[in-house]
Amino acid sequence: MTIPRAGAVGNLAGLARRGFLAQTERLWRTHGDLFEMDLGVGGLLLAVHPDAVREVNLTQRRSFDKAASYDGVRRYLTGEGLVASTGTLWRRQRKLMAPLFTPKAVGAYAEAMLADATRVRGRWERLAADGAVVDMGEEMMELTAAIILRAIFSTAAAAEIVALKSQVETMIRYATARMGPHLPDAIPTPSRHRYRRARAAVHAFIDDVIAQRRALPADEVPRDLLARLMEARDADGVPMAESLLRDESITMFFAGHETTARTLSATWAALAANPRVAARLHAELDDVLGDRTPTLADLHALPYTLQVVKEVLRLYPAAPFYVRDAVEDATVLGHPVAAGTAVMLSPYWTHRHPDFWDDPEVFDPDRFTPDAEAARHPQAYHPFATGERVCIGNHFSLLESHLLLAVLAHRFAPRMVGRQPAWVMEGTLSPAGGLRMRIATR
Repeated sequence: MTIPRAGAVGNLAGLARRGFLAQTERLWRTHGDLFEMDLGVGGLLLAVHPDAVREVNLTQRRSFDKAASYDGVRRYLTGEGLVASTGTLWRRQRKLMAPLFTPKAVGAYAEAMLADATRVRGRWERLAADGAVVDMGEEMMELTAAIILRAIFSTAAAAEIVALKSQVETMIRYATARMGPHLPDAIPTPSRHRYRRARAAVHAFIDDVIAQRRALPADEVPRDLLARLMEARDADGVPMAESLLRDESITMFFAGHETTARTLSATWAALAANPRVAARLHAELDDVLGDRTPTLADLHALPYTLQVVKEVLRLYPAAPFYVRDAVEDATVLGHPVAAGTAVMLSPYWTHRHPDFWDDPEVFDPDRFTPDAEAARHPQAYHPFATGERVCIGNHFSLLESHLLLAVLAHRFAPRMVGRQPAWVMEGTLSPAGGLRMRIATR
């Protein structure tokens, strides 16, 4: 039995007319849990069933990797950073960095998260008094950028953080644009010039910080992620090369900034659209915290708050699709897959699969009680991917989202201005036209 195939002409027309999310849904409903999409310049398989997620990420892990599909990310953004590296280098870097991202290790950054959340809370008090309307996406981008950059470079000044955020986001936009049809790099376009300037500035900043750190006495080096990367040694006692320190710093910002901001933005939209969920969240926060600002120690007593975050990650995963390349012949759902084939997995659609989720479009945080989680197919939920290449920053992101939501939702209930947004695929899952909300106190 052959894999169903969506031909190039009809598929490209559908993509242009409907957008990526709507077109992939149409193809999934028509062709089932595994089908081929012809994109005109090459095809890929899209696999939705949780069994396919398990095969690609776990049981056939050695047959799939981040190969040709990630060439653009490596070239334009992360270099040999952990997100896109492969083989021996990836295994070495993962082993070196894993201790920095355990649940216990990321707890060391809770104080910095709280400081930035408290700063935003004060600003929102003033905005609420004025009845101000904000783009919630931009609000959350600024907040998560400040947190991750301070976690990496604790000595960076506020102005440096603003500049670095802008420069890395310029690099991300350029790298994202390179994934579709684009002019050759040799053509000197304005976006190419902006990218080159931004890349040079980011590299110069990181190289300068590393040089400054090396000149400091050991007892004066701040205990941030960069310092821990610089101290890391492999089994042979070899540290990371300067270029890898830079690549991993950029990777940590790239992977730990926009995705968490998208999650938090979607959380505010979901709470505004689901008042009963919001009321239950607020009741938990009030019961546990009273008038206090939450601390890291409070989070274990705020399980429903975390369930809200997890349900947002189900319906609105910041990375709605990710690709693994077959590096040798393999099978997916019983079908042969030739080496070189790109297989796209979709948390967005797997999380809506009716065989594994009752009323999948309904926002219901009770899907993430301990009993409900234990009873579900382990790969029916994979917002951070799964297996060996699960996102190393997943604990950092969950802690950050849990803590920031607790701080801000304790005091505020932002209201949607206009209709609920349509969500579109723009590298990450994004609200079309922005996310205009009025800051309101409870």
